[in-house]
Amino acid sequence: MTVYFIGAGPGDPELLTLKAQRLIAACPVCLYAGSLVPPEVVAGAPEGARVMDTAAMTLDETHAEIKAAHRRGEDVARVHSGDPSLYGAIAEQIRLLCAEGINYEIIPGVPAYAAAAAALGQELTIPGIAQSLVLTRVSMQSTAMPAGETLENFARTGATLAIHLGVRNMREIIRVLLPHYGEDCPVVVAYRVGWPDQLLIRGTLADIRAKVRAQKITRTALILVGPALGDVRDFSDSALYDPAKPHVLRPVAGVDLVEENNT
Repeated sequence: MTVYFIGAGPGDPELLTLKAQRLIAACPVCLYAGSLVPPEVVAGAPEGARVMDTAAMTLDETHAEIKAAHRRGEDVARVHSGDPSLYGAIAEQIRLLCAEGINYEIIPGVPAYAAAAAALGQELTIPGIAQSLVLTRVSMQSTAMPAGETLENFARTGATLAIHLGVRNMREIIRVLLPHYGEDCPVVVAYRVGWPDQLLIRGTLADIRAKVRAQKITRTALILVGPALGDVRDFSDSALYDPAKPHVLRPVAGVDLVEENNT
């Protein structure tokens, strides 16, 4: 049997990959994180499948279900929100599987930052404005951040920040970012992206906290910060399609013709 760690995307069942849909529909056991994955995502599980919401379960309890499926020779769809490679808590599950010789495979999903950018209708990397995206989080009740991976250090880069698991710590986030980005820096708080009650709150470092508090958002939100999130119109075109800048698939006009004449 195989345990499939499946990225369910941000919440919209239509953002599942074809492979994810196929495996959910084929596995006799489906364990899904119900606090972040809507039931519609696993509605395609086969009739009679053992479908369990793991939101209230411990690691030992979910692993016991997997071991029982292993003894029965049944594949397991272990469904996580977003992409399981990012804050998916799959590393400790994989460690247990490896210790017991149980096969596993990871099926990627749409990450929250990508879904948020799509919902906003904009690109996060704009020439001359921002070319880097930092995916990070802040320490609260979750695992401590490693030394050096501080919000302060990332803020010094001026890159676009995608801050996970931090909406209840907005005051501290704003305090750290203000000296580096300024009060007018655009901020978006994306709440439950891909769900029917999705909410995109736009603001600046000066006013975003008040706007978030007014909506009473305390969880399931992604914070995006950076100049690229504003209504940016004054920027240079990308070199990707610039006729004056050749690349291997598009030589400078006339060069290929000269080469043909010389052969």
